[in-house]
Formats: sequence, structure tokens, C-alpha cells
Amino acid sequence: MASSPSVATTEGRYVVHRHAAMHLHYDLRLEFDGVLKSWAVPKGPPEESGVKRLAIAMEDHPLEYADFEGVIPEGEYGAGTVEIWDSGTFRLLSKSSKKIEFELNAKKLRGIYGMINTRENQWLLFKKR
Repeated sequence: MASSPSVATTEGRYVVHRHAAMHLHYDLRLEFDGVLKSWAVPKGPPEESGVKRLAIAMEDHPLEYADFEGVIPEGEYGAGTVEIWDSGTFRLLSKSSKKIEFELNAKKLRGIYGMINTRENQWLLFKKR
């Protein structure tokens, strides 16, 4: 699917939270349409090209959540310690219901990344270059 000119110039905030909840995982968040679209990445986002990681689509979060670090109390959804593992901006290169391609410009992760929807809320996240 070719990207439209408006998609090619879309930029937004990007953050990865390291979330020590019941199981340690990382939450990838990209700013779209006034919210943070979120995916849980159990093994963390890939830092090398060719590595594929499972990313599970989660509920959207408000933009203010990009700056959150702290402890979610026991008994609440997502209880555990949340810290910012990486943050910066991203540029959307293409987007469809089954595929997203974006460029990260952050502290730890930089480069072109892709996500492919494999079924329902499951995606593969990978670094292209």
C-alpha cells in the first residue's frame, strides 16, 4: 500500500516503558490521533536488524502517559514499577490495518522499524535498518 503525502509527513512522540508488572515486559507507544497506541513487547524492542519480536496491541493511553514513571499500586491494573526505557520521536512512513512502517529518532533506538499484524491483536515488530 503506497503511503499518502499526509502519512509520509506524520510525526509524533514515541516512548518505551519498561514495566515490571506480574511479568517484566516493555510497552511500545506511538502517538496517533491524539492518543498513544500501545503494544506490549515481552522481550523488548529489537535493537538489531532482522530480529523479530512479538508485540501485543493493548488499549490506547492518553498522551500525558508518555512522561509517566512510577509505581502502579497493587490491586490496580498493571500494578508494578514503570520506567521510561527509551523516548524520542517517530516519523510515520506508511500505515495500513496490517502493516506499519516508521522511523525512530530516540535515545536508544534509531532507524526504520516495521510492524506486521499476524492475527487479531498480535503483531511482529522488527528493525529494518
